[in-house]
Amino acid sequence: MSLPDVVFGFGAHSTVDEGPELLRLTQLADREGLDLFSLSDHPYLGDRLDAYATLGFVLGRTERLAGFANVTNLPSRPPAVLARTVTSLSALAAGRVVLGMGAGGSWDRIADLGVPRLSPAAAVDAFEEAIVLVKKLSGGGPPVTHHGSHYRMHEIPPSPVPSPPVWTGSVGARSLAATGRVADGWIPGHAADWLSERYRTSRPVIDAAAAEAGRDPGAVRTIYNLPGRITERSLPATRGADGRWIGGSVDQWVEELAGAVLTHGASGFLLFSPRGGTPDHASLGRWASEIVPAVREAITG
Repeated sequence: MSLPDVVFGFGAHSTVDEGPELLRLTQLADREGLDLFSLSDHPYLGDRLDAYATLGFVLGRTERLAGFANVTNLPSRPPAVLARTVTSLSALAAGRVVLGMGAGGSWDRIADLGVPRLSPAAAVDAFEEAIVLVKKLSGGGPPVTHHGSHYRMHEIPPSPVPSPPVWTGSVGARSLAATGRVADGWIPGHAADWLSERYRTSRPVIDAAAAEAGRDPGAVRTIYNLPGRITERSLPATRGADGRWIGGSVDQWVEELAGAVLTHGASGFLLFSPRGGTPDHASLGRWASEIVPAVREAITG
Protein backbone atom coordinates (compact mmCIF):
# COMPACT_ATOMS: atom_id res chain seq x y z
CA MET A 1 0.00 0.00 0.00
CA SER A 2 1.24 3.49 -0.79
CA LEU A 3 -0.32 6.53 0.87
CA PRO A 4 -1.86 9.22 -1.34
CA ASP A 5 -0.05 12.50 -1.92
CA VAL A 6 -2.27 14.24 0.63
CA VAL A 7 -3.38 12.16 3.61
CA PHE A 8 -6.18 12.63 6.13
CA GLY A 9 -6.57 10.96 9.48
CA PHE A 10 -6.86 11.49 13.20
CA GLY A 11 -4.73 11.19 16.30
CA ALA A 12 -5.38 9.59 19.66
CA HIS A 13 -3.84 9.53 23.13
CA SER A 14 -5.66 6.48 24.44
CA THR A 15 -5.61 5.02 27.92
CA VAL A 16 -6.25 1.36 28.66
CA ASP A 17 -9.91 1.93 29.53
CA GLU A 18 -10.41 3.86 26.28
CA GLY A 19 -9.43 0.88 24.14
CA PRO A 20 -12.97 -0.03 23.04
CA GLU A 21 -13.68 3.57 21.99
CA LEU A 22 -10.40 3.72 20.06
CA LEU A 23 -11.42 0.61 18.15
CA ARG A 24 -14.81 2.16 17.34
CA LEU A 25 -13.11 5.34 16.10
CA THR A 26 -10.61 3.51 13.93
CA GLN A 27 -13.30 1.32 12.43
CA LEU A 28 -15.36 4.45 11.67
CA ALA A 29 -12.30 6.01 10.03
CA ASP A 30 -11.71 2.84 8.04
CA ARG A 31 -15.31 2.70 6.77
CA GLU A 32 -15.34 6.40 5.86
CA GLY A 33 -12.13 6.23 3.83
CA LEU A 34 -9.63 8.05 6.02
CA ASP A 35 -6.00 7.22 5.35
CA LEU A 36 -4.39 6.79 8.76
CA PHE A 37 -4.55 7.16 12.52
CA SER A 38 -1.84 7.82 15.06
CA LEU A 39 -1.12 6.94 18.67
CA SER A 40 1.23 8.62 21.11
CA ASP A 41 4.12 6.55 22.48
CA HIS A 42 4.82 7.17 26.17
CA PRO A 43 5.94 3.86 27.72
CA TYR A 44 6.57 5.50 31.10
CA LEU A 45 2.83 6.22 31.52
CA GLY A 46 1.20 3.15 33.02
CA ASP A 47 -2.37 3.99 32.05
CA ARG A 48 -1.58 4.46 28.32
CA LEU A 49 -2.03 1.75 25.74
CA ASP A 50 1.30 0.65 24.30
CA ALA A 51 1.55 2.22 20.86
CA TYR A 52 2.89 -0.77 18.94
CA ALA A 53 0.77 -3.42 20.62
CA THR A 54 -2.27 -1.27 19.88
CA LEU A 55 -1.23 -0.62 16.28
CA GLY A 56 -1.03 -4.36 15.65
CA PHE A 57 -4.44 -4.96 17.18
CA VAL A 58 -6.15 -2.12 15.29
CA LEU A 59 -4.55 -2.94 11.95
CA GLY A 60 -5.86 -6.48 12.37
CA ARG A 61 -9.39 -5.15 12.82
CA THR A 62 -9.37 -2.70 9.88
CA GLU A 63 -8.93 -3.09 6.12
CA ARG A 64 -7.40 0.04 4.60
CA LEU A 65 -6.48 2.40 7.44
CA ALA A 66 -2.74 2.87 8.05
CA GLY A 67 -1.32 3.52 11.50
CA PHE A 68 1.73 4.97 13.17
CA ALA A 69 3.18 6.08 16.49
CA ASN A 70 3.13 9.87 16.59
CA VAL A 71 6.03 9.68 17.35
CA THR A 72 7.99 6.59 18.43
CA ASN A 73 9.87 7.03 21.69
CA LEU A 74 13.17 5.96 20.15
CA PRO A 75 15.29 5.81 23.33
CA SER A 76 13.10 2.98 24.64
CA ARG A 77 12.95 1.07 21.33
CA PRO A 78 16.35 0.02 19.87
CA PRO A 79 16.45 0.50 16.08
CA ALA A 80 17.14 -3.15 15.22
CA VAL A 81 14.07 -4.26 17.17
CA LEU A 82 12.06 -1.32 15.85
CA ALA A 83 12.93 -2.33 12.29
CA ARG A 84 11.63 -5.84 12.96
CA THR A 85 8.45 -4.45 14.49
CA VAL A 86 7.51 -2.07 11.68
CA THR A 87 8.45 -4.40 8.83
CA SER A 88 6.45 -7.21 10.46
CA LEU A 89 3.44 -4.93 10.83
CA SER A 90 3.88 -3.85 7.23
CA ALA A 91 4.00 -7.45 6.02
CA LEU A 92 0.93 -8.48 8.02
CA ALA A 93 -1.11 -5.36 7.20
CA ALA A 94 -0.28 -4.97 3.49
CA GLY A 95 1.97 -1.97 4.02
CA ARG A 96 -0.44 0.02 6.20
CA VAL A 97 2.28 1.41 8.47
CA VAL A 98 4.23 4.64 8.82
CA LEU A 99 7.22 4.89 11.16
CA GLY A 100 6.97 8.05 13.23
CA MET A 101 10.30 8.88 14.89
CA GLY A 102 11.33 11.19 17.72
CA ALA A 103 14.61 11.74 19.48
CA GLY A 104 12.96 11.66 22.90
CA GLY A 105 11.47 14.68 24.60
CA SER A 106 10.68 13.83 28.23
CA TRP A 107 14.13 12.71 29.28
CA ASP A 108 13.41 12.76 33.01
CA ARG A 109 10.72 10.12 32.51
CA ILE A 110 12.70 8.26 29.85
CA ALA A 111 15.61 7.96 32.26
CA ASP A 112 13.20 6.57 34.86
CA LEU A 113 12.80 3.57 32.54
CA GLY A 114 16.49 2.79 33.02
CA VAL A 115 17.50 4.23 29.65
CA PRO A 116 20.85 6.07 29.78
CA ARG A 117 20.30 9.81 29.59
CA LEU A 118 21.63 11.53 26.46
CA SER A 119 22.43 15.18 25.92
CA PRO A 120 20.19 16.94 23.39
CA ALA A 121 22.93 16.81 20.74
CA ALA A 122 23.65 13.14 21.37
CA ALA A 123 19.94 12.29 21.29
CA VAL A 124 19.66 13.85 17.82
CA ASP A 125 22.74 11.99 16.61
CA ALA A 126 21.21 8.72 17.87
CA PHE A 127 17.91 9.63 16.18
CA GLU A 128 19.55 10.08 12.77
CA GLU A 129 21.68 6.97 13.19
CA ALA A 130 18.58 4.96 14.09
CA ILE A 131 16.62 6.08 11.03
CA VAL A 132 19.49 5.06 8.77
CA LEU A 133 19.72 1.69 10.52
CA VAL A 134 15.99 0.97 10.26
CA LYS A 135 16.20 1.56 6.52
CA LYS A 136 19.30 -0.63 6.19
CA LEU A 137 17.53 -3.40 8.10
CA SER A 138 14.58 -3.34 5.69
CA GLY A 139 14.15 -4.37 2.08
CA GLY A 140 16.57 -7.26 1.93
CA GLY A 141 20.27 -7.18 1.16
CA PRO A 142 23.38 -8.45 2.91
CA PRO A 143 23.68 -8.70 6.70
CA VAL A 144 24.29 -5.39 8.43
CA THR A 145 27.29 -4.76 10.65
CA HIS A 146 27.34 -1.36 12.29
CA HIS A 147 29.65 0.16 14.88
CA GLY A 148 28.27 3.66 15.34
CA SER A 149 28.35 6.29 18.02
CA HIS A 150 25.20 4.97 19.70
CA TYR A 151 24.31 1.59 18.19
CA ARG A 152 26.29 -1.53 17.42
CA MET A 153 25.24 -4.69 15.63
CA HIS A 154 26.99 -7.55 13.91
CA GLU A 155 25.81 -9.49 10.87
CA ILE A 156 22.10 -8.82 11.36
CA PRO A 157 20.10 -9.89 8.28
CA PRO A 158 17.59 -7.29 7.04
CA SER A 159 13.91 -8.02 6.72
CA PRO A 160 12.83 -8.66 3.12
CA VAL A 161 10.03 -6.12 3.66
CA PRO A 162 10.74 -2.52 2.59
CA SER A 163 10.97 0.15 5.25
CA PRO A 164 7.75 2.10 5.74
CA PRO A 165 7.91 5.88 5.26
CA VAL A 166 9.67 7.60 8.14
CA TRP A 167 8.04 10.77 9.49
CA THR A 168 9.69 12.73 12.28
CA GLY A 169 8.54 15.06 15.00
CA SER A 170 11.66 17.23 14.77
CA VAL A 171 11.75 20.60 16.53
CA GLY A 172 15.34 21.84 16.97
CA ALA A 173 17.70 22.84 14.16
CA ARG A 174 19.90 19.73 14.43
CA SER A 175 16.89 17.41 14.37
CA LEU A 176 15.29 19.31 11.49
CA ALA A 177 18.49 18.96 9.46
CA ALA A 178 18.54 15.22 10.18
CA THR A 179 14.96 15.03 8.90
CA GLY A 180 16.04 16.67 5.66
CA ARG A 181 18.92 14.22 5.23
CA VAL A 182 17.24 10.90 6.00
CA ALA A 183 13.46 11.11 6.63
CA ASP A 184 10.41 11.05 4.37
CA GLY A 185 8.09 13.35 6.26
CA TRP A 186 7.91 15.93 9.04
CA ILE A 187 5.22 16.62 11.63
CA PRO A 188 5.77 20.14 13.02
CA GLY A 189 5.99 20.11 16.81
CA HIS A 190 3.50 21.67 19.20
CA ALA A 191 0.72 21.44 16.58
CA ALA A 192 2.31 24.24 14.55
CA ASP A 193 0.60 24.82 11.22
CA TRP A 194 1.49 26.28 7.82
CA LEU A 195 0.95 29.90 8.93
CA SER A 196 2.99 29.61 12.12
CA GLU A 197 6.39 31.13 12.81
CA ARG A 198 7.63 27.66 13.79
CA TYR A 199 6.84 26.36 10.31
CA ARG A 200 8.28 29.40 8.52
CA THR A 201 11.59 29.11 10.34
CA SER A 202 11.82 25.32 10.48
CA ARG A 203 10.90 24.12 7.02
CA PRO A 204 13.83 25.94 5.31
CA VAL A 205 16.25 24.04 7.59
CA ILE A 206 14.82 20.73 6.34
CA ASP A 207 14.91 21.86 2.72
CA ALA A 208 18.51 23.09 2.90
CA ALA A 209 19.72 19.87 4.55
CA ALA A 210 17.88 17.74 1.99
CA ALA A 211 19.38 19.66 -0.92
CA GLU A 212 22.87 19.45 0.59
CA ALA A 213 22.43 15.67 0.88
CA GLY A 214 21.45 15.47 -2.78
CA ARG A 215 17.77 14.87 -2.06
CA ASP A 216 14.71 16.59 -3.46
CA PRO A 217 13.38 18.73 -0.57
CA GLY A 218 9.88 18.18 -1.91
CA ALA A 219 10.21 14.47 -1.16
CA VAL A 220 9.97 15.29 2.56
CA ARG A 221 6.26 15.69 3.26
CA THR A 222 4.80 18.01 5.88
CA ILE A 223 1.91 16.47 7.81
CA TYR A 224 0.10 18.49 10.45
CA ASN A 225 -1.33 17.50 13.81
CA LEU A 226 -4.36 19.80 13.70
CA PRO A 227 -6.52 20.42 16.78
CA GLY A 228 -9.77 22.23 16.24
CA ARG A 229 -13.53 22.15 16.66
CA ILE A 230 -16.12 21.65 13.95
CA THR A 231 -19.03 24.04 14.43
CA GLU A 232 -22.53 24.13 13.00
CA ARG A 233 -22.22 27.80 12.03
CA SER A 234 -19.31 29.78 10.66
CA LEU A 235 -17.11 31.44 13.27
CA PRO A 236 -16.26 35.15 13.04
CA ALA A 237 -12.58 34.13 13.16
CA THR A 238 -11.06 30.71 12.56
CA ARG A 239 -7.79 31.65 14.28
CA GLY A 240 -7.19 32.96 17.77
CA ALA A 241 -5.34 36.09 18.82
CA ASP A 242 -2.10 34.10 18.71
CA GLY A 243 -2.76 33.12 15.08
CA ARG A 244 -3.43 29.45 15.85
CA TRP A 245 -6.18 27.57 14.03
CA ILE A 246 -9.20 27.01 16.30
CA GLY A 247 -11.69 25.55 13.80
CA GLY A 248 -14.98 26.61 12.31
CA SER A 249 -17.79 25.36 10.11
CA VAL A 250 -17.33 22.64 7.53
CA ASP A 251 -16.98 25.26 4.80
CA GLN A 252 -14.33 27.11 6.80
CA TRP A 253 -12.35 23.93 7.37
CA VAL A 254 -12.52 23.06 3.68
CA GLU A 255 -11.37 26.50 2.58
CA GLU A 256 -8.48 26.53 5.06
CA LEU A 257 -7.20 23.02 4.33
CA ALA A 258 -7.53 23.32 0.57
CA GLY A 259 -5.53 26.52 0.75
CA ALA A 260 -2.91 24.82 2.90
CA VAL A 261 -2.42 22.18 0.20
CA LEU A 262 -2.63 24.37 -2.89
CA THR A 263 -0.77 27.41 -1.57
CA HIS A 264 1.53 26.04 1.12
CA GLY A 265 2.23 22.50 -0.07
CA ALA A 266 0.70 20.68 2.91
CA SER A 267 0.79 16.90 2.59
CA GLY A 268 -1.62 15.80 5.28
CA PHE A 269 -3.73 16.55 8.33
CA LEU A 270 -4.46 14.58 11.49
CA LEU A 271 -7.52 15.77 13.38
CA PHE A 272 -7.22 16.17 17.15
CA SER A 273 -9.73 17.54 19.64
CA PRO A 274 -9.61 21.29 20.38
CA ARG A 275 -7.41 20.54 23.41
CA GLY A 276 -5.11 18.25 21.50
CA GLY A 277 -6.60 14.94 22.56
CA THR A 278 -8.59 12.23 20.81
CA PRO A 279 -11.53 13.65 18.82
CA ASP A 280 -15.01 12.61 19.84
CA HIS A 281 -17.06 10.23 17.70
CA ALA A 282 -19.32 12.94 16.24
CA SER A 283 -16.44 15.23 15.26
CA LEU A 284 -14.52 12.39 13.65
CA GLY A 285 -17.64 11.42 11.71
CA ARG A 286 -18.07 14.95 10.33
CA TRP A 287 -14.36 15.18 9.55
CA ALA A 288 -14.44 11.90 7.62
CA SER A 289 -17.79 12.24 5.85
CA GLU A 290 -18.04 16.00 5.20
CA ILE A 291 -14.72 17.84 5.43
CA VAL A 292 -12.23 15.35 4.00
CA PRO A 293 -14.21 14.48 0.82
CA ALA A 294 -14.75 18.18 0.11
CA VAL A 295 -11.06 18.99 0.57
CA ARG A 296 -10.09 16.09 -1.69
CA GLU A 297 -12.45 17.38 -4.35
CA ALA A 298 -11.14 20.95 -4.01
CA ILE A 299 -7.49 19.98 -4.39
CA THR A 300 -8.03 17.61 -7.32
CA GLY A 301 -10.71 19.45 -9.22
